[in-house]
Amino acid sequence: MVEDALNGNIDLILTKSISRFARNTVDTLTTIRKLKEKKVEVYFEKENIYTLDAKGEVMLTIMSSLAQEESRSISENVTWGKRKSMADGKFSLAYKNFLGYEKGEDGFPKIVEEEAKIVRQIYSWFLEGCTIRAIADSLTQQGIPTPRRRTKWSVSTITSILTNEKYKGDALLQKTYTADYLTKSIKKNHGEVPQYYIEDSHPAIIDPETFELVQNEIKRRRPHRHQLHRNSPFTAKIICSDCGGFYGRKVWHSNSKYKKLIWRCNHKYEQDTVCSTPNLTEEEIKAAFIKAFNQVLGEKQQHIKRFEALLPILADTSKLDEQLKVAQSEHSRLMNDLRLFMDENTLHVQDQVEYNRKFTEKSQLCEAKEAEISNLEKQLLEQSGRKELIKRCLEEIQKCGAILAEFDVNLWNSMVESVTISHNKTFGFLFRDGTRITVRLSKESDRNRK
Repeated sequence: MVEDALNGNIDLILTKSISRFARNTVDTLTTIRKLKEKKVEVYFEKENIYTLDAKGEVMLTIMSSLAQEESRSISENVTWGKRKSMADGKFSLAYKNFLGYEKGEDGFPKIVEEEAKIVRQIYSWFLEGCTIRAIADSLTQQGIPTPRRRTKWSVSTITSILTNEKYKGDALLQKTYTADYLTKSIKKNHGEVPQYYIEDSHPAIIDPETFELVQNEIKRRRPHRHQLHRNSPFTAKIICSDCGGFYGRKVWHSNSKYKKLIWRCNHKYEQDTVCSTPNLTEEEIKAAFIKAFNQVLGEKQQHIKRFEALLPILADTSKLDEQLKVAQSEHSRLMNDLRLFMDENTLHVQDQVEYNRKFTEKSQLCEAKEAEISNLEKQLLEQSGRKELIKRCLEEIQKCGAILAEFDVNLWNSMVESVTISHNKTFGFLFRDGTRITVRLSKESDRNRK
C-alpha cells in the first residue's frame, strides 16, 4: 500500500492507530516523511492525527513513542507470564504440528495411538540401521502425512522426532526466545535465558531407555554423516585393518543383469598403497556374525555376569554429580562477582582500560567454568547412554537360546561395537562388554555362498 501511495495511486491512507502502522517510532517517522514528500496524507483514527497538519509530526512523534513503549510493556508482561508458567512446571504443545499427542480433558498431552505407532516405527527403523533420509522417503512413499499434514517428509522432521525429549515423557521448556519485541525475531536459547526441565510431565510414547539408545546412535553416526547415506546396519561399524577407514557399500554392474552389491574399504584406492583387505558380501558379514555370536553363546553365563557387573559401575554417577555440583556453584559465584563488578562501574567512575582488562579476565573465568560444566554434563550423558546400551545387551543375550541360526539385526545393533577386517576374510569382532572374538570363514562356506 505504501508503495502504491509513493507511485501516486493513493492520496490518503486511513489507519486505525499508530501501533498498527509500523513497529517503532523511527520506522513510523521515516515512512510518514517519504509519503509527505509525495503529498500523501495519513490519518490515524484513534489518535485523530493528520500527518499533513503542521502539528501532525510533533504529535505523531510523541504518540508513536508512547505506542512503542506500550508494545514493549505488553511484550515484557506476556514474556514474564510465560516464564512464570514454565517455572511452575506448566507447558503446552503446538498440537497441530506435533505427532502423537492431542490436548486431553485435563489440559495435558494425551497420546493419539494411531500417530504414536508412527513415532515408535521411526525409532525402531533408526535403531535397525535405517538412515534418517531412508525413513523420510519410506514414510513419504507410504502416503503417511507429516505432523503438519503435508505429503512429503523431510530429514529435519525425522530428526526433530528422534531428538525431542517430549516423546519420552519429559519437557525442556524455553528452547527458543524472542530476542527483539519489535521485530519478533526468534532465536535458539544457548543460555541467554533460563531453561526448565520437567521429568515425567506427561505420558511417554518412547521409553527412556530406547530414547537414550537413539541419542547415542545419533552421536555415533554424526562424525560419519557423509558415509551414512545408505540404509544398512553395517555402516560405520566395519573397519579396514590396513588404513583404519570404514567399509562402505558399493554396487558393481548396476545397470546390468550382473549387478552385485559388495562392501569394501572406502579408501581402498585413495592412497599410494592399495588396501589389501578383501571385499565382502552382506551374506559373508552375516555369516561371520552368526559364527562369532555363537561363540559368545557358548559362554553365555560368563557374558551375562560381565554385563551385570558393568551395570552398577555405569549407574554410579556420584563422582561426576559431585564435580558438576561444585562446578555449578563456582560458576554461580563467578557470575555474581562479574555482575557486581559491572554494577560498580556504572555507579563510580573508573579507569576504563583497567576495567576492560579485568572484565575480560572475569569473563574468561566464567566461560572456562561453563565449558567445564558442559563437559561434565556430556560425560554424564555418555555414561547414561552406555548404561542403557549394556542393559539392552543383557536383555538381548538373556532372550537368546543355545544357538543363533540366522542373522538378527537387533542383536547386531545391540551387541557389536565394531568389526575389524583383516586379510583372508578374518573378522575381529569387538562386543559391547569388551569381549573380542576372531573368526574366519571357511573356503567351503565361501563356495557354498557363491
